[in-house]
Amino acid sequence: MQKQKCVFLDRDGVLNRERGDYTYIIEDFEVIPGVPEALRLLKQHGFLLIVVTNQAGIAKGRYTKEDVLACHQKLQNSCDSLIDAIYMAPSHPSFSESLSRKPDSLMLERAIAKYNIDADASWLVGDSIRDLLAAAKVGVKAILVGPHEMGTYQNQVQDLFEATKLILDDKIG
Repeated sequence: MQKQKCVFLDRDGVLNRERGDYTYIIEDFEVIPGVPEALRLLKQHGFLLIVVTNQAGIAKGRYTKEDVLACHQKLQNSCDSLIDAIYMAPSHPSFSESLSRKPDSLMLERAIAKYNIDADASWLVGDSIRDLLAAAKVGVKAILVGPHEMGTYQNQVQDLFEATKLILDDKIG
């Protein structure tokens, strides 16, 4: 079986608006403008699209897995069901240890094994250093998005659409 290329996507701050608090109420879950178009472009160029998201609020009892799944359904509906898989880590070190939670890489490792993903041809788009650390552990190139102090990371852009342009132009080493 031929290996596949993939773009791993963090959720909050990459796909939906970062609110500064947990996003689990469906009415508060707002897909960022340009995200559906970016995902469509990546799919047209043969990338698998896999979300990898920490959801510590489940372990903390702030919300339920069902709340998160409802938000993920809204995401899929907003993006024409272009996302191939969604992995979530419902743990938090204060409540339950897990190698799935980023900056650890078990969510990515599971997806790489299940979908026969070529790490060398794949990327992760995240909005935090812990996302980048998870990508580095499995040899996936990473792009940092969002309102960070510019220049803090080599591959840094404003949003997923800009990240998509970088990926498709293959300007990342």
